[in-house]
Amino acid sequence: MKFKRYTITAALPYANGPKHIGHLAGAYLPADVYVRYLRSKREDVIYVCGSDEHGTAIANQAIKENTTPQSIIDKYHILMKENFDKLGISFDIYHRTSSTLHHQTAQDFFTVLFNNGTLVKETTEQYFDERAQQFLADRYIIGICPNCSHDSAYGDQCEKCGKSLSPTDLINPKSTLTGEKPVLKRTKNWFLPMDKLQPKIEAYIESHKDWKVNVYGQCKSWLNQGLQPRAMTRDINWGVKVPLHDAEGKVLYVWFDAPIGYISATKQWAIDNKKDWEPYWKDKETRLVHFLAKDNIVFHCITFPLMLMQHGEFILPDNVSGNEFMNLEGDKMSTSRKWSIEMHEYNRDFPDKQDALRYCLLSILPETKDSEFTWKDFQARNNNELVAILGNFVNRTLVLTHNYYKGVVPSADTYIKEDLHLLEEIAKFPDRIATSLDQFRFREALSELMNLARLGNKYLADNEPWKLIKTDENRVLTIMNISLQICANLSILMEPFIPFTAKKLADMLNVSGKFWNDATRTDLLTNGHKIREASLLFKKIEDDVIAIQLQKLEVVKKMIEASTPTTIEPAKANIRFDDFAKTDIRVGTILEAERVPKTDKLLKLKIDTGIDQRTVVSGIAAYYKPEDIIGKKVSILVNLAPRNIKGIESQGMILMAENSKGELSFVAPDKDVMNDGSGVR
Repeated sequence: MKFKRYTITAALPYANGPKHIGHLAGAYLPADVYVRYLRSKREDVIYVCGSDEHGTAIANQAIKENTTPQSIIDKYHILMKENFDKLGISFDIYHRTSSTLHHQTAQDFFTVLFNNGTLVKETTEQYFDERAQQFLADRYIIGICPNCSHDSAYGDQCEKCGKSLSPTDLINPKSTLTGEKPVLKRTKNWFLPMDKLQPKIEAYIESHKDWKVNVYGQCKSWLNQGLQPRAMTRDINWGVKVPLHDAEGKVLYVWFDAPIGYISATKQWAIDNKKDWEPYWKDKETRLVHFLAKDNIVFHCITFPLMLMQHGEFILPDNVSGNEFMNLEGDKMSTSRKWSIEMHEYNRDFPDKQDALRYCLLSILPETKDSEFTWKDFQARNNNELVAILGNFVNRTLVLTHNYYKGVVPSADTYIKEDLHLLEEIAKFPDRIATSLDQFRFREALSELMNLARLGNKYLADNEPWKLIKTDENRVLTIMNISLQICANLSILMEPFIPFTAKKLADMLNVSGKFWNDATRTDLLTNGHKIREASLLFKKIEDDVIAIQLQKLEVVKKMIEASTPTTIEPAKANIRFDDFAKTDIRVGTILEAERVPKTDKLLKLKIDTGIDQRTVVSGIAAYYKPEDIIGKKVSILVNLAPRNIKGIESQGMILMAENSKGELSFVAPDKDVMNDGSGVR
């Protein structure tokens, strides 16, 4: 479908602290690439974002820093905005949910849903901190996750396994304010009856099977579990006040007011630019696309669309580009644990390498599964790709043009078959890259861009104009003209990905005002056009620079290890000897081992127990490679009832030792034992 305009959003970041490069990769960078591409296509597009300045995350941080929520949001809103700007994230507006305009917009939205009967007032039991004398919102409560046993799950979601929770689901809940065990106390709130509205949202999700597999799959998983009513108001004093006479001391749930922030930001942009905001949110010829990380998928695909449906005046998201998480050097990125690369720290340490970061993150973007950033890979991509391929091609082309023709574009009078074929290939790249971007395949699009640079590099290397100039000057005219045309096309096509470098190249080529479709041409630089002085597009990153960054992480790693308490699980309740005697544990030998398809943790083992050969499925793939454990002796519980795991009947369980870090190792005899059914006593 051809759209008249585009409204692009990136998830509003909490203004409770600095944001790291994982956040950048999850939402803001891919959205920026897509928006820059649309602008180059001369589409009517607005890119909106802003600081999410309400909710318990803000109030919690204010407590930690012994200050007020207002001072927290003022501090981090400025920090985030400055660093987004430095990294080339080209928002049309970066707004604030603390603004008067946003508060009014969110309250008006709530009032419409209240007046049309969507919201239901219910009195429920909610956790209350008696020492702090206040009700506890979801994020003021932590406890053990009933799904994965993570000991610091929040009252609304476990950040380890991703399961949606209610505070009463938590095991051993405690208040984050005082550490006390909260008590249940009755209070009233207004709920969105998501259970009753499930058929609506199911039909909507089913109409978007073309969404990315991770987005569609997560939505289906939630729907299959069955939606539950969710309170749209909270008993806290920081946020948008509920616009009802009997709602004293209550604010709108942050996940009610935050997505409305996209609308209020658009309103502010329209005021600032003397535009009409409504077509960007109410015209069915507008395409609304959200960019976000996987922890925000459900709110943007289910909760917010339901709110929009029930309001009745707004368009629904046409697509939601949800990315997975980016890890750092083998561990989950986390600001709180300081295992991260904060955007402001990167900008401080690498003040002239914003495009190097953009390029690296895009090349490893976690589009459908988690990815990993390492400093060595960052260095390699900069040195071996940006410097050695793209930078090398452009520099050689421009330097030779100055050396041979004093910076004037030579005329190409004669083309051989190879030249004509190359010109045909060059003209195809805009459509190739566009096809990938239209489907949010940013890694693929970036690869196609580099293929054009590789094509130019190969053309120069194969023809060697620096040698040919001595024997065939006319042939060199054509070679250099074509190479310059490739540079001009690159300056257009690279702009969405590495905009600072694109501008630098366009300035050196002395061209401006070119758009995406111009890159299908191979005559952008006319004969006699004067280019400017050449300079390097990229510089190598030396080993000592990377060593400093790795040393910083090593210090953090030691701090994490030193501060991680060793929790010793208490002994379980006593059992009778007769109960233990019922277990039949044998020493076996692993004969075969292979990974279970579509899983990260499972291995399928064939084990000789001495009494038979049987199949066992074991969750040890993170600690052992299949090829390394053939012939290993293991202890196996052979009289455990068979269990179907991923379509495989597992006939027993091998015994593993687990250390305080959760790492597993085999429990096996320290002497060689014959494979004759030997038992463990």
